[in-house]
Amino acid sequence: MNVSHALLALATVAAFSACGESESPAKVTSKKKDGMLEIRGGETTMGSVGEFETPYGIKRFPEETPARKIKVTGFWMDETEVTNDQFAAFVKATGYVTYAEREAKLEDFPAEALAYLPKPPFNQGSIVFSPPEKFTGSLDDPNSALSWWRWDPTANWRHPFGEGTDISKKGNHPVVCVNFADASAYAKWAGKRLPTEAEWEFAACGGLVGKTYVWGDELKPGDKWMANTFHGEFPSKDTGEDGFVGSAPVKSFSPNGYGLYDMAGNVWEICSDFYDPEYRGKCETCDPKGPETWINRSSGRRAQGAPNHVTKGGSFLCHISYCMRYRPAARHSLEEDSPASHTGFRCARGL
Repeated sequence: MNVSHALLALATVAAFSACGESESPAKVTSKKKDGMLEIRGGETTMGSVGEFETPYGIKRFPEETPARKIKVTGFWMDETEVTNDQFAAFVKATGYVTYAEREAKLEDFPAEALAYLPKPPFNQGSIVFSPPEKFTGSLDDPNSALSWWRWDPTANWRHPFGEGTDISKKGNHPVVCVNFADASAYAKWAGKRLPTEAEWEFAACGGLVGKTYVWGDELKPGDKWMANTFHGEFPSKDTGEDGFVGSAPVKSFSPNGYGLYDMAGNVWEICSDFYDPEYRGKCETCDPKGPETWINRSSGRRAQGAPNHVTKGGSFLCHISYCMRYRPAARHSLEEDSPASHTGFRCARGL
């Protein structure tokens, strides 16, 4: 279905999203230190009704339900996503080797995959976005993503799209192709930690009340794109209408009410919580830390395969026809053994 940019610009979401009541109104953060902002705690609504009306029809996200009132204790949050330069400083200081850069072991792969593997030795690598020249499938087919993702054993944070790519001119872009363990190791070195999903969602709202996006209810206010997302015909052609194809330098778009940048789009951000699509119906009302185990999003099985952790915020690959997860309530997950070229992180710290 082709929808004009004019229609997309006018598109609004009919359902309500996460940014519920907050004890802290927008633009109240006054303290900033070492690239972090103080986020005052308060009460908010975490989650959404899970159903959204778009120019492409009704989109449903049951994993965001039910919307639930929670309280969050104050904390510090990184102003931006962790950049390549920041991650490089960590690696230089510690000699850390990321998961994607480590040598893979054949016994870690299922028997049916052995015939498709390169000749050893090869690295664990990363999942890389590889758009098809022309997409002829259906975005409603859960298997359709196989046509635009590939595993590349040469891909890692230094070479996010595999051999022949680098980050030499992307020091201020968010680091990608990292997993939960890599992000946690950086956070520990920096004297920080990964945020909980509740903290992340509270911070993303920026003090707004009852709004769909981190900037308000209108997708494109004043005919201006507010985040780095996908424009054009997904997944084949990103027109770069927002100014970028792929990741953008941090601080390329306006901050939210708390002064935080890229809480929508650019890259997905890893949280500390395990992923369970049903957790919101039974989570704690004060400072929820996430479930004790995970659901594998790919298989639907509990605590099988590599642990799955919550990711938030959407990425440069989110298009309204398919993903639409550049909303505070939206949630996704990342398997620890599947770092990806559109996933990074930011850090938090207690007050």
